[in-house]
Amino acid sequence: MKVLDGKALAGTIKEELKLEVDTIRLAGGKIPHLAAVLVGEDPASQVYVRNKVRSCEKVGFKSTLIRRGADVTQTELLEIVDQLNKDPDVDGFIVQLPLPKHLDEDAINLAIDPKKDVDGFTPVNIGMMTLGLPAYLPATPNGIMTMLDRYGIETSGKEVVVLGRSNIVGTPMSILLSRKGNPGNATVTMCHSRTKDMEFHTRRADILVAAIGIPEMVTADMVKEGAVIIDVGINRVDDATRDRGYRLCGDVDYKGLESKVSAMTPVPGGVGPMTVVSLLMNTLKASKRASHA
Repeated sequence: MKVLDGKALAGTIKEELKLEVDTIRLAGGKIPHLAAVLVGEDPASQVYVRNKVRSCEKVGFKSTLIRRGADVTQTELLEIVDQLNKDPDVDGFIVQLPLPKHLDEDAINLAIDPKKDVDGFTPVNIGMMTLGLPAYLPATPNGIMTMLDRYGIETSGKEVVVLGRSNIVGTPMSILLSRKGNPGNATVTMCHSRTKDMEFHTRRADILVAAIGIPEMVTADMVKEGAVIIDVGINRVDDATRDRGYRLCGDVDYKGLESKVSAMTPVPGGVGPMTVVSLLMNTLKASKRASHA
């Protein structure tokens, strides 16, 4: 089985980005600038944002972290978004999700300037992606597409099954893999909580993308011999044998599948690092567009 090592590939792409930023710096050009807005004390969100800030430093980007308490009001958060939209030095920014329940995530998302939407979540970018037009692609699906491309995984004419229909992963993933292009040109089936006989679909998959959020749900009997598995899930499960009392796992049973499949992403170290790199790639693209505006 080939391990689709997202951590190693992300490291390679970061080196490529650093070389490009060094060239821009030597030429006196504008250094890409990514800003992140972090609301509250959600542990997972803090880890994600910290990784994004560190990655910016590693490739030579400027980064700004704006922190607000969980009691921030909708009006205050919208004002921050407006300031970032108008700041000519900020090329792209993200508002880290999830937000506290009293805040309207859709309203915040709609307020982000699509030209600075490096997470690829605004309706403009989602619509452009659907039409196959240039857009900032959602970070996780874009990271997966980059991984499939760099590891030489053939998608054309393949049966792909996507587990999960979220706006962040499942839905854009199914669109990207079915579009004309490479990777792409696949026949895609999307499964979700209301799908009947999910195993019927998963057993047909040449490529299975698991993004359903249930720990180790996909077992060996659900997958055909030689399939490629992309595990997007990252779940924390209790484990008394670990010092910290838990372990991280994906949506697939990695140990049960590794002798049956041809390639698979590990958790952690698979899709996660590629999501961060995708954000950096989008920010560099935004910076170049801003420079030529």
